[in-house]
Amino acid sequence: MGRDDTTRLGRRVVMLVDNAVEGDSRVQKAARSAADAGWDVTLIGCAHVDAERRWRLGDAEVRVLPLAAARATPPSAVSGPRGVSGLRTRLVARGGLPLRAARLARRPVEHAQVRYWRARLRDGAWRRLEPGLWDYERVAGPVVDELRPDLIHAHDFRMLGVAARAVDRARAAGRDTKLVWDAHEWLPGARPRRDNARWLPAHLGYVREYVGAADAVVTVSDTLADLLVRDHALPERPTVILNAPVTATPEPTAPSEPTAPEPAGRGRAGLRERCGLPPDTPLLVYSGAMAAQRGVDTVVEALPLLPGVHLALVVADPDAAHVRQVVARAARHQVGDRVHVLPYVPHRQLVAFLAAADIGLIPLHHWPNHEIALITKFFEYAHARLPIVVSDVRTMAETVRATGQGEVFRARDAADLARAVRAVLADPARYRAAYEGEGSPLQEWTWEAQAERLDALYRCLLTPAR
Repeated sequence: MGRDDTTRLGRRVVMLVDNAVEGDSRVQKAARSAADAGWDVTLIGCAHVDAERRWRLGDAEVRVLPLAAARATPPSAVSGPRGVSGLRTRLVARGGLPLRAARLARRPVEHAQVRYWRARLRDGAWRRLEPGLWDYERVAGPVVDELRPDLIHAHDFRMLGVAARAVDRARAAGRDTKLVWDAHEWLPGARPRRDNARWLPAHLGYVREYVGAADAVVTVSDTLADLLVRDHALPERPTVILNAPVTATPEPTAPSEPTAPEPAGRGRAGLRERCGLPPDTPLLVYSGAMAAQRGVDTVVEALPLLPGVHLALVVADPDAAHVRQVVARAARHQVGDRVHVLPYVPHRQLVAFLAAADIGLIPLHHWPNHEIALITKFFEYAHARLPIVVSDVRTMAETVRATGQGEVFRARDAADLARAVRAVLADPARYRAAYEGEGSPLQEWTWEAQAERLDALYRCLLTPAR
């Protein structure tokens, strides 16, 4: 047994994430590859599920813990100066204002709450502005303590505080537990996940309070690594772990091994078969989350300019509200018969599934977090050898222009998107050639290469100093 193997022997890693795990490929890949490398891994998710769920990802144990049902926030938690709560009540609780008008009326009140609590508590203002963050501590904290980890890997921002407090408790008990924070996005550039003025300043303060507890930081791109150094005065530059796909053929699951339940409808048929299309029909694919800022509406508006071209949407929930809106828009443009909505497939099968398309689409609007990284679907399309048509968001547009693997169009410009698609369909081999040969970027764009970096970081943190 080598020295590196000795480092891993018996060392427990707990990973934390604020979701139900199934749809988060980065989290799944990190847990499974760390377990494959010899670490004793437990991945803990927190989500609104009815009961605790357990299964295994390879040798990693997965536990998804149920968050309590959403509760009304106590008035004292968000009230500010005298009269603020009453003003909110008068403005929005009468029932006489339309919803949009009520939201606009709330804004001055919410901004006043932010100013008041930040003046009193500084970064600790999240305790009053976003008290729901305590739910993650209440649910996951005791489980982490029970597992007695040597290292805690906190994914994204909500679990950073949970991990930091668990590390404090472990060290108070005499255990030298290490903390890795995995920053999935640049929080100042994130779209708030709730429609109020409190959400972003509360979470920014939450991260600032706890980021100093991290023994190491990892993130998804070089640009984001530089932003984190700047924002938090980090003593060391974060390790970049790209959201690249797994390229090795997965081992078959043992019959006795419990697995996560898969949604119905995920058959073994390929993308074209699921769409009912012959090989010679031009097929565009968009795979990933659906929201207005993702730009799929622009693709639908371009379809009338692309006769005979079909679009496949591979999405988490085909019945979600925004998906239905996109389908309705396609019908209004009289291209509904050329739009096909399909559910996700497991991330280890996705590259092969996508490969039957002709073009992979990334039609993002300009938004700070869209500018700074190569996103997961970028790498998935690349490994599927698909030419990529991407909007002019900075990092991905620069990469596509440098490699020649696709075309760039002006964000939200349907005519320019159609132009880019026509250019690729006219000579697809030219763009696919970027993936071939010794200089291919695919050699670095693999999860296996990223997993080696993560394993090296764990070993560095947990190897006793001489």
